[in-house]
Amino acid sequence: MQKVLTIGEVLVEIVATTKGDGFLAAQPLVGPFPSGAPAIFIDQVGKLGTPCAIVSRVGDDDFGRVNIERLRADGVDVSGIEIAEGETTGSAFVRYREDGSRAFLYNIRHSACGKIRPNPVSAALVDSCDHLHVMGSAFSAPELGAMVMDAAQRIKTRGGTISFDPNLRPELMRDPAMRAPLDAILAMTDLFLPSGEELFLFEPDHDEAGAVEALLARGIRTVVLKRGAKGASLFQKGLRADAQPIPVEELDPTGAGDAFGGAFLSFWLRGTDPAEALRLANAAGARAVTRLGPMEGTSTRVELDAILQGQKG
Repeated sequence: MQKVLTIGEVLVEIVATTKGDGFLAAQPLVGPFPSGAPAIFIDQVGKLGTPCAIVSRVGDDDFGRVNIERLRADGVDVSGIEIAEGETTGSAFVRYREDGSRAFLYNIRHSACGKIRPNPVSAALVDSCDHLHVMGSAFSAPELGAMVMDAAQRIKTRGGTISFDPNLRPELMRDPAMRAPLDAILAMTDLFLPSGEELFLFEPDHDEAGAVEALLARGIRTVVLKRGAKGASLFQKGLRADAQPIPVEELDPTGAGDAFGGAFLSFWLRGTDPAEALRLANAAGARAVTRLGPMEGTSTRVELDAILQGQKG
């Protein structure tokens, strides 16, 4: 079975229990929850029994340990997580507004995970893995972006595969320093996992059908469009599959797209029927929003089957 690697931030999330806009006054808080988009993604991969690893960096503190222990317990190879003595693990404070949107206060750039650099352990992990999952946000940090690009080129050169989740704000695409590496990653991508309007980041002059057609013409094997509460769609040459929304009570949507992506990749790599892989990934995303904390809703296969069985009922 192929081994999946991702490279990027590991942090904790701390959530305000009141609704409002930001943190200009003291708030009751709950957490810390293990977090970081690459960490949530790879945790879901590991929970489904797919061999996987992450390269990251945490401080020698409780926040770092809570992440390492969770990832290890869920089957992730954590040998690539460097523990940086004297530094602090990244954090994100989150408060929900009344309209359901979220205000974030981040400590990432100046935390341990803001200084991820290649080392002998990370190089060995790249050599041991057959698939790389890329988060577009990695390229907002030049050193991390260069490390991800090198890993992608090495894995692709020896016949491995690449999945790519843009995970980007549109304004970042207008930065020339970002655009060139993102175009290069897209050219290597086998599985593209955009959310909503991200479908048009590389094909802005098309409608949905035209954008999908143009992306597949670039050589991408599979495009999976995450539609949030509206379900998801899968496109391959000559094939379209749709997963309908699963009605659930949303508690916390943070990380749902990463859980979806991790689940889909796990089944895609196993050669699962595309429509079935989409259906299971859709269940993973739906279940993720029903738990408070971004990594609390990652799912085992038994849990995915249960939510789908409940949908049938």
